[in-house]
Amino acid sequence: MNSNNDLNYSPLRDVAQSPEATARYLADVQRVLLDIGKNLETLAHETRVHLRDTHVEGDRWYHARLRAMPVEKALGNVLRNLNNLTEGLEKSAYKRRAHDEAVVNTAKDRKEKELEKQRKNNPPLLQAAPNPLQQGAPSQNSGYGVATSIYDLGKRESA
Repeated sequence: MNSNNDLNYSPLRDVAQSPEATARYLADVQRVLLDIGKNLETLAHETRVHLRDTHVEGDRWYHARLRAMPVEKALGNVLRNLNNLTEGLEKSAYKRRAHDEAVVNTAKDRKEKELEKQRKNNPPLLQAAPNPLQQGAPSQNSGYGVATSIYDLGKRESA
């Protein structure tokens, strides 16, 4: 392992080298962010209640709501970005694992492609069919080419 005295030491280097460690780390970060998200949701709700209850003399019933909308929108954007961030963390953990699987499968795929290329470039030699008209060999009628229509079949049975 790396020592803390090494200038190039990075604690996340070991995490980045293992898909399991990366997934655990991202899950921990996601868990923390989800806890923060719960607190932000509570804050947004309490802020909304307080701001909409804050009335100034001479306000109509909707003025407090209009003043609160920019603050509510900003907190809503933060919550939406936080949810996108947690989804992105989950997706990146899956992509990290898929990358390692692709690296493992790449060697196999290259070997298969090379074998297929060799088969294509060097097709196996086909053996010639034996000549049925050799001397001394009895002539075998395979049945092909004899009948020219179904009426010429005679007593032969169909397959």
